[in-house]
Amino acid sequence: MSERPTLVAGLGCRRDCSLSELLALLDSTLAEHGSSTAELTALASSDRKVDEPGLLQLAEHLGLPISFLPADVLTGYHERLSQTSAIALHVTGSPSVAEASALALAERLSNRTARLWITKRKSAAATLAIADIGR
Repeated sequence: MSERPTLVAGLGCRRDCSLSELLALLDSTLAEHGSSTAELTALASSDRKVDEPGLLQLAEHLGLPISFLPADVLTGYHERLSQTSAIALHVTGSPSVAEASALALAERLSNRTARLWITKRKSAAATLAIADIGR
C-alpha cells in the first residue's frame, strides 16, 4: 500500500478575487486530472496575499491550512518553474506565486523533493498550480 501523496495547491490572485472564482479554477483543474479537492493536503500563496479574503475563504471552505510564504523562499524555485511572470515579480518579489508556493510548501511538509504535477493554470483573476510528493 503506497503512502498518501502530499498535494499542495499554490494559488495567486488579483486583489479581491472571489471565493467562487478560486474554487471554480481549483475544481475544474483537478477534475481534468482525475482528482478533487478531497486529495489536497494544504494551500499556499505569497505572504503578500495574507489578507486576501478569497484565499482565506477558500481555505476555510475546504477545511485546509493555508501558508503564506515570503518572496525569498519563493525565488529559490526559479529554476524549476514552467513559466515566470513579470507581474508576479513586481507585485510579490517572486517570478512565480502559484508554482513556487506549491513546490515550497509541499517540500516543507514532506521534507522531500516535490514536483509540479499540474503546472500553472489561469482564470480571469487567479492562478493555480499543484505540487506533489508521492504520486
